[in-house]
Amino acid sequence: MKPLPNNSSISTHLVYILYRMIWVFGMPLILAYLYKRGRKDPAYWAHLPERFGLHRQRAEQHVWIHAVSLGELRSAAPLINQLLAQGEYVVTTHFTPAGRSAAQKLFADAIAQGRLTPVYVPFDYGLAFLRFFKAFRPKYGLVMEIEFWPGMIRTAKWRGIPLVLCNGQYSQRAFERDQKSLLSRGRFVSGFAAVMVKSEAHAERFRQRGVQKIAITGEMRFEQDIPDVLIAASQAFEPSMPPKRPVITLASIVHDEEDHFVEILKTTLSSFADDAPERPIFIFVPRAPERFDVVANKLKSAGIAFVRRSETLDATLNGEWRAGCDVMLGDSLGEMYFYLNLCQMAVVGGGFGDLGSHNISEPLSLGKPTIIGQGDFFIEFLSHEAIAQGVVKKMTYNELQEFFMARRYGFSTPNDIQAYCNGLSGATSRSLAALNTFVGTTYVE
Repeated sequence: MKPLPNNSSISTHLVYILYRMIWVFGMPLILAYLYKRGRKDPAYWAHLPERFGLHRQRAEQHVWIHAVSLGELRSAAPLINQLLAQGEYVVTTHFTPAGRSAAQKLFADAIAQGRLTPVYVPFDYGLAFLRFFKAFRPKYGLVMEIEFWPGMIRTAKWRGIPLVLCNGQYSQRAFERDQKSLLSRGRFVSGFAAVMVKSEAHAERFRQRGVQKIAITGEMRFEQDIPDVLIAASQAFEPSMPPKRPVITLASIVHDEEDHFVEILKTTLSSFADDAPERPIFIFVPRAPERFDVVANKLKSAGIAFVRRSETLDATLNGEWRAGCDVMLGDSLGEMYFYLNLCQMAVVGGGFGDLGSHNISEPLSLGKPTIIGQGDFFIEFLSHEAIAQGVVKKMTYNELQEFFMARRYGFSTPNDIQAYCNGLSGATSRSLAALNTFVGTTYVE
């Protein structure tokens, strides 16, 4: 098989020069984007110097972990806890406010002790990363999941900082797209010092991209801590909900799926009498906070009786279900386990459109049968086996509508789901072992 262009080829050098020029001339547009987002969510514009790599000098060397947003930060959490327990200082970088704020909540004690620092990731050009490296003096860097940033990879390699992809994946769809694209970021993955991936299929794609050091470590998302406070809150709230009515949580629904799901809810609910004990309750959780008001207006226009989480529950999730409502709009961040623990079945968004399904680890970790759309290319390692074991189903919009109308909401048992999850344990310890090999650490596994 002919090797693909890698990090050291002449053509890749030329692509990188073009990439740098795009950053130079595109910087005004990037800043305009952040300013526009910042007008709706001030956190996007806050801490702007961090995006240029500007920080005070730290005395201690840090382990650097890049988790672009909320999902990646959660997948990294078990490993971060292990690194802190073994005496490391950690700096986490994020692109979105959701990731940065999640780190502040999850690691509040370590932050207070000066052991962990969450910041925004520098813009992807050399000078910004050089400033960041000077401030934190990383021993090595861990990039979570699928972040292939040319400036990050090249600058780390130039400065001699081992950069390792962690909990990594390279979907078949992305691999095939990168083969066809001249400006593919896949050209740069051979610049990683090593990669730790979820499966052999992912490993083979990285081999074809010229990566030499590869470890198959599995999926870390099944080892993240489930917040006890969210489980307790859902258990306290559940008795206020109408008894016997099945609850279905629509999790991480993206913008191009919203209209379809609103129509499915409207059609499903209209097929039941208002007082029917089997009439389902839906919890609708949009993926992005800027969609909360939009979805609220869509539900209102469809004539669906709904209540917003922000209107019925306080900041500590105390409150009661509002009588006469069929839908709760989950207009909050970081509370997905609360919404999922209330349901008998989950539907995970992203894959019903073109964006690709979001991760299914959260509902499965709580023992909930899960439905996804056809686009499971980002979670293929998890979904294929889960479908084979009967704990996940893949559907189209029409099939989902028929499934709801048939009133069959449970298709797997908690024991079956637990057995599937148990088979995925051990990824954090395998990652620590791989780091001992790849970057010369002496972590206790």
